[in-house]
Amino acid sequence: MSLRRERTRRRVKTKNKSLKLKTFRSFSEVQKALNSFSITCLDITNQYLENIKKQDSLNAFIEIYEEEALNSAKLIDKKIKQKKAGRLAGMVIAVKDNICYSGHKVSAASKILDGFESLYTATALQNLIDNDAIIIGRLNCDEFAMGSSNENSIYGPVKNPHNHLKVAGGSSGGSAAAVSAGLCLAALGSDTGGSVRQPASFCGVFGLKPTYSRVSRHGLIAYASSFDQIGPITNNVEDAALILEIISGKDNFDSTVSKKRIEEYSKLNPTKKKKKIAYFKECFELGFLNKEVARAIKQQFLLLEKKGHIVEEVSFPYLDLLMPVYYVITTAEASSNLSRYDGVHYGNRSNISNDLESTYLNTRTEGFGEEVKRRVMLGTFVLSAEFSDAFYTKAMKIRRIIKEETDKILSKYDFIMSPTTPNVAFDIGKKNIDPTTAYYEDIFTVQANLSGNPAISVPIKEKVNNLPVGIHIMGDSFKERDLLSFSKNMFN
Repeated sequence: MSLRRERTRRRVKTKNKSLKLKTFRSFSEVQKALNSFSITCLDITNQYLENIKKQDSLNAFIEIYEEEALNSAKLIDKKIKQKKAGRLAGMVIAVKDNICYSGHKVSAASKILDGFESLYTATALQNLIDNDAIIIGRLNCDEFAMGSSNENSIYGPVKNPHNHLKVAGGSSGGSAAAVSAGLCLAALGSDTGGSVRQPASFCGVFGLKPTYSRVSRHGLIAYASSFDQIGPITNNVEDAALILEIISGKDNFDSTVSKKRIEEYSKLNPTKKKKKIAYFKECFELGFLNKEVARAIKQQFLLLEKKGHIVEEVSFPYLDLLMPVYYVITTAEASSNLSRYDGVHYGNRSNISNDLESTYLNTRTEGFGEEVKRRVMLGTFVLSAEFSDAFYTKAMKIRRIIKEETDKILSKYDFIMSPTTPNVAFDIGKKNIDPTTAYYEDIFTVQANLSGNPAISVPIKEKVNNLPVGIHIMGDSFKERDLLSFSKNMFN
């Protein structure tokens, strides 16, 4: 089966040729234009399709739902006229290729699922559709969401819109690049160790990881089930808040979803009360932290202090344990989750197999990329009877300590802040020889996944080497509204 990306090449034409269209950067702008009847959903969709065609070289999209998106836009335009449109009418959204959409292909950017068509729709995505979002296509990502650069994909690497020689970040690189480049207004990604926030930082957009269990994982192809969380990538905090409000909540298909009340995240409060913010002194002692990134983030701390916020240094002695613990546990879960891809149940099957054992072996050898194989083998090793106590059991104990220490700090402070990544976007291919160097690009983001806390990457104005820099803000569990409100207003 061909691995060629499925793209439509038809020339896009606007309904009103005389209308000079713009690429919207916020949903409020879209709503204002729609309410004034100066533009239609069809016009907006056509503009994004045109943008996708012009920036095809970014390799952000795997498949474009052109005809479907245009038909949806026409239908929503009718609903707007009838005043029956949903809350997201006019919002053009793209979806990471590990989020299922009924009747559409989903591959997790892997050969082993090439050509596979989903039988159901992820709950988070269905919530968007039910509110009249326009789904424009599926986006490139690291295979099975395993990567920090979006280079581990059968469709090739995603390029950074700010510099095409640089990576877009991973694993939701296609999502971040598409939003940054104006190929869609917002995108859904998934975050296991920073896979929404890290590419958001590299591409200069906002990336939100909700509290674990806030959003249903039903329909998300699993990497590490106790870490995975769907989250939005947007151009601003307001759009992230609105999307979070719509995709959150209980789900009969996911027993792990929290039954806690969903706050009106879209109604962000001004930050009148001054906040107490902690940062880890160990973060700024790392030898691989880019000095200019460190300087830029510390400058933001000074700006916060000038606004009356309290910013204090605290010690977090477990920083050097975050990555080992994360990779022991996630690879163990990946080993279990990916065992279903065997050439028998679904997905591709090797053509050179002649019995059950060779079917398993050859299918998985041919179907999985090198990074996926590496993590599955590591996970299988740490779960083995001989080594599980030494590695997996110990890692689970340390994870609990990390959670307790994080909660302890957040009982005294409103937020924990750091750089989102130790470096800005690096050259495509630079870290392929030694993948562990890429792993450490997530060192500041994995804590929120280990502890389950919500966190967001916010782009700052200052750039390093003409590339975006993100500041990482982590809050208390289920207090996304406080986190989002502060992120919107922290420099106002």
